[in-house]
Amino acid sequence: MSERNRFRSFLALVFLNGILPMRTQPLYLVNTIVSPLAFLFFVSIASHGALFASGITGGLILTILSTGTGIQADLVHYKADLKFQDVVVASPVEAPIYVAGMAFSEFVYSIPGLAVFLLLGIGGLEYTVGGSLTLVGTLVLVWAFASALGFTIATYFVDIRETFVFAPILSLILTTLPPVYYPISYIPARFQWIAYLSPTTYAADLLHRGLCAVGTSCWVPPSWTAELRDWGVLIALTAALFFLAATKARWREP
Repeated sequence: MSERNRFRSFLALVFLNGILPMRTQPLYLVNTIVSPLAFLFFVSIASHGALFASGITGGLILTILSTGTGIQADLVHYKADLKFQDVVVASPVEAPIYVAGMAFSEFVYSIPGLAVFLLLGIGGLEYTVGGSLTLVGTLVLVWAFASALGFTIATYFVDIRETFVFAPILSLILTTLPPVYYPISYIPARFQWIAYLSPTTYAADLLHRGLCAVGTSCWVPPSWTAELRDWGVLIALTAALFFLAATKARWREP
């Protein structure tokens, strides 16, 4: 398969699963942002606005994470209901192209939701050059490891209803309980190590250091050691999950 045909296949998958649903049913976009906005609303109300900046960074992480892990529902639907994956397996399209196209379609699908939180963050967050680069890098890594995890899990599901059980649990573990919508300083020091078991804690830490202004509740003092730790953990986790997807995912049905 030529590089040109690979690229065309990639774009076709992005259009099929990302752009086309947004055009035919715009209300789908509302679903991607309802939960992140609901968390932001309740956190802001409960803290009397003190945690608004933390809520914005949490909304960015939850939005990109949800679209990343959301690939599992789409993949199971295409595989079990439409038998589309069987067609792809029998075609010249390789597994990496299929997965990359589906994953990027989810990323495209998340752009309107991310834009809403970025606009809400004007005035509460500092969009410096360094902070913006940190934002982009962090969100890309979260999307990448979430997509790899979602893809691997999806290959073991045979019914889309199974994703309805797993997705809320995954969201609870990665975004609701860890300090994503609130600063880690709110957790007693002796229990903070538990929070660092979640990769989203490292993502939130990076966004707090890169975007939160001095004086806001989510501001974290600069620390090269912490920066290297956060980037190292996210990059290593992403690489590990991609390796898991490449070696353990079930591309063809047994």
